[in-house]
Amino acid sequence: MALFNSKSGNPAMSEKIFDKSLQQYNVSEGTMTVNGSIGKFGFLLLMVIGGAFYTWSLYYRGEFSLMQTMMFAGIFGGLVTAIAITINQKLAKYLAPLYGILEGFFLGSISAFFNDAFAQKAPGIVPQAVGLTFAVGLAMLALYRFGVIKVTDRLRSVIISATLGIALFYLVTWILSLFHVNVGFMYNSSLLGIGISLFVVVIAAMNLLLDFDMIYRGSQLGAPKYMEWYGAFGLLITMVWLYLEILRLLSRVYGRK
Repeated sequence: MALFNSKSGNPAMSEKIFDKSLQQYNVSEGTMTVNGSIGKFGFLLLMVIGGAFYTWSLYYRGEFSLMQTMMFAGIFGGLVTAIAITINQKLAKYLAPLYGILEGFFLGSISAFFNDAFAQKAPGIVPQAVGLTFAVGLAMLALYRFGVIKVTDRLRSVIISATLGIALFYLVTWILSLFHVNVGFMYNSSLLGIGISLFVVVIAAMNLLLDFDMIYRGSQLGAPKYMEWYGAFGLLITMVWLYLEILRLLSRVYGRK
């Protein structure tokens, strides 16, 4: 029997993965809880903050070469770690904190670039992006928790389709850039570019609903305890995406000044 008849737009939080965990359940391990996932997500956030603080400080100490090395280590190391966790969810307990640190290396570097670039036009753009990310996350959690937005099959399908469309769009524009074809509205501060960024932010936020629903349902149906780490890891992926998109949106809005 399927764990639940639903999917998350986040590939790390798919139904098949939670189904597999239920089939491998060992009663001695205990069961997954929502509070357990939230607590572990908080721990992963501390890992992200620690990694981000390190590369941020490197930037402002003028150690650009080391910062860039750590940034690329974060990008590629984070990708490899995420793939490993997705393949073997039991590794999340050990690798999710490492993933958090690596994501922090990347986020600290890119945030320092944005903070410096907008020091005159928008001082504090990074704290604004961080604050908005957590505000949106808490708002989506409240909307889900109090049943204001119900995760129906139709809503789930719309969110997943939109997420896949965004991923395909980003892939196509990246391939075009390799052939020196510049898709201007992807990078400029035009109204079209701002509109696209706003749409992506909305979809990223809506993905949080699917992640919350997956964690809740997994706990209700008794997924293994180690899936708390995996649920926290999947939620972190979406939050990182949301932060990056909000930072991009703010940079475009302030870029029009």
